Amino acid sequence: MASVKRLFGRNKDVDMTEGSIVRHLLLFAIPLLLGNLFQQFYNMVDTWVVGNYVSNEAFSAVGSVGPIINTFIGFYAGLSSGAGAVISQYYGAKREDKVKAAVHTAVLSTAILGAILTVLGIALTPFMLRLTKTPSVVFAQSKAYLSIYFSGILWQLLYNIGAGILRAVGDSRRPFYFLVASALTNVALDLVFVLGFGMGVEGVAYATVISQIVAVILTYAVLLRTSSCVRFRFADLGIDWTLLKKIVLIGIPAGIQLAVTAFSNVFVQSYINFFGPDVMSGWTAYSKIDMLMFLPAQSISLAATTFVAQNLGSHKEERAYQGVRTSILISVIASVTFMIPVMLLAPHFVSFFNDKPEVIQYGKMFLLYITPFYLFSAFNQVYAAALRGAGDSRAPMIIMLSTFVGARQLYLFLVANFFGNGLLWIAMGYPVGWFLCFVLTTIYYKTVGFKKGRIVDASELRG
Repeated sequence: MASVKRLFGRNKDVDMTEGSIVRHLLLFAIPLLLGNLFQQFYNMVDTWVVGNYVSNEAFSAVGSVGPIINTFIGFYAGLSSGAGAVISQYYGAKREDKVKAAVHTAVLSTAILGAILTVLGIALTPFMLRLTKTPSVVFAQSKAYLSIYFSGILWQLLYNIGAGILRAVGDSRRPFYFLVASALTNVALDLVFVLGFGMGVEGVAYATVISQIVAVILTYAVLLRTSSCVRFRFADLGIDWTLLKKIVLIGIPAGIQLAVTAFSNVFVQSYINFFGPDVMSGWTAYSKIDMLMFLPAQSISLAATTFVAQNLGSHKEERAYQGVRTSILISVIASVTFMIPVMLLAPHFVSFFNDKPEVIQYGKMFLLYITPFYLFSAFNQVYAAALRGAGDSRAPMIIMLSTFVGARQLYLFLVANFFGNGLLWIAMGYPVGWFLCFVLTTIYYKTVGFKKGRIVDASELRG
């Protein structure tokens, strides 16, 4: 009972404006990395179960809908980053009244947005599947999976904003614990629904939704009981329009960037689908490993967002810059640590999802050629996240849309129409975008830095 009280009731906020920079970043990023690993783990289990116990078509159906799901999730992830930046900066400024108002504004707006996305997701599922040129052999299963997934998307959004609120004040450990619980629930239900009840892709979809509900219950149990300034009360739900404007000014550009980038991957998927089910399955296996490869840079970048936001809120600009430099170093080391085993053991990683020889051959090719370029993302992710933490999300949006969408789609069009439509050249569209983004993001950060987008001015500080 005492351990439960410590987990749900105690204040575990972390003030990053004082103390060791490396220690703060690592203590924040490691639980986040582990939590993201578990989150990807239970997403991977979905495809592993259908790939090994249902059919190759079911494996392709579940895997190929990733870009569609990520379009919706990406938009909200961007919006929630706006809430996190606002909360972190006011936390650094010691304005607990503003933190409280931002928390309740974020939760209520999330509930409203979640209802809207549920309707849109279900209604647009057939259109988006046709847009990606989903083959008829997997169309029905893809539609079934997406319809169930979108019916429960509200739970994922509520978890994301709840976990984001905790992370904004430096608490990344409890969101990790809750993701572990959610992942274990998902694995157990996958096996029960698919192996026990023979429910196929519908079973893994229901398992995903239920596991997200578990994460929501645990997260809000903390927010309802914590003694921190981010404590949630139903009676205090409301929208502070001034704070909502600040959240939206940061969140909308980030949301557009993430959503449009994810949606552009729908078109990449359509190029891949042209080559048939075996290539689709090989790409699906690569895509699942790709998500793991991004996790080190993604986790460090989220730590950088909170660190930069808190320190700029406290008007400690030089410390914020030091945090970014340290984050880059950690991100590069962590990315290389992930890259080496993936390249050495590429066939084994692919065969975990699907042991068909042709699928392994294609998946291995994608991994060996694309993996070295993840180093560029180690820089891109940290710089963009740090700028958002400072309140400047417009520049990362413009740069990433120009490179991840504009330049990448132009490259794919030229390759497909004028250079023989080779599979490997199509796959290299991702590294091309990463490299161009690296160049432009680095130039912008080095020349502009944290001069734009401040949320908290000196008159709002409370020490």
